[in-house]
Amino acid sequence: MKQSVTEQAGDLARLAEDLHAATDPIATADQVVQFACRELGADHGGITLLARGGRLQTVAPTDPLVGRLDELQEEVGDGPCSESATEQETVFSANLAIDNQWGGWGPAAARLGIESALATQLSGRDGRRLGALNLFWRQPHAFDSNDIAFAALFSRHAAIALEVAQTQEGLRTALDARKLIGQAQGILMERYRLDPDRAFEVLRRFSQEKNLKLRDVAAHLVSAGSLPASDGD
Repeated sequence: MKQSVTEQAGDLARLAEDLHAATDPIATADQVVQFACRELGADHGGITLLARGGRLQTVAPTDPLVGRLDELQEEVGDGPCSESATEQETVFSANLAIDNQWGGWGPAAARLGIESALATQLSGRDGRRLGALNLFWRQPHAFDSNDIAFAALFSRHAAIALEVAQTQEGLRTALDARKLIGQAQGILMERYRLDPDRAFEVLRRFSQEKNLKLRDVAAHLVSAGSLPASDGD
């Protein structure tokens, strides 16, 4: 039995709290997919992110089949996930076995046991296209206007949550790198009686000479007690 609008609104509020508590982008994506599948009664779901070069990256699939459906879209050059991610907000098909709107993808998906699909675009706050939230049913599914409206509304909340999580993860990575570099500077300062600027210059030079990231040079010094150039020398 489908929930009322009021019940769905309450669930969205609770989801917002869960997303805020998620520890990283993958945890956030898992929460988004599980909630969407539960609310709309989908058998499978996942998120398709737009990767570099226009490739599709499957995130938080509920089943390996979801990744295979994305791969199939890249093989045939069309499909609901890629179309929603790059062109439209929400696309769907109630019966993929007889639906040719995405070339051969629909019948091929039906042969894999998926009869219905719905994909809704995930867009960042600046309008940047992040990808699409994708839901799949093993039986033909009749979509009504409430399904489409809810999917579109939910996708906006989900996109913002994912964007924030990705930003926070990037900040954590940057802070971790800064902490490592500071520790490495401290080691050089104590060992060779260098000032902070000179110690940083030593790290930077090794980074350039060895074609390594500065963070990796610092991590090596902190963990091994030596600069990478000393390995095997």
